[in-house]
Amino acid sequence: MAEKEKPDLVHQNAIHVETIKKEQRLQKLHTEFSINPFKKLHILPDKPMSRKPTEEIVGNYDFIKAFHKAREVPTEKYSTPLTESQEIGWISTPLIPSSRHDERLNFSRKSTDVTRHQELTLRK
Repeated sequence: MAEKEKPDLVHQNAIHVETIKKEQRLQKLHTEFSINPFKKLHILPDKPMSRKPTEEIVGNYDFIKAFHKAREVPTEKYSTPLTESQEIGWISTPLIPSSRHDERLNFSRKSTDVTRHQELTLRK
């Protein structure tokens, strides 16, 4: 069996050049940057003792629209749930209208002779 020889300096350089060419072929130069609408923004207020008039900030309407879209509730963003876990609680409207006088769903506190007597003994 012939032993595998270690590549000499010329071969190592050729391998290195080929690797760099492959990397440069797949690289893209990004020149347009924007703020991530999914990340919370922290806007700092002016100093309390500054007397300069407040400047009106001209907004980028596309960014503001994307920002508000990112903050929407999933039921407003999508018509149907995207994942299995979103299916639980997707329809959050009650099945029957709620009423405080309906005793089937409201278990209000009721007192009897025994409970009134017990409350009085606990207060003393």
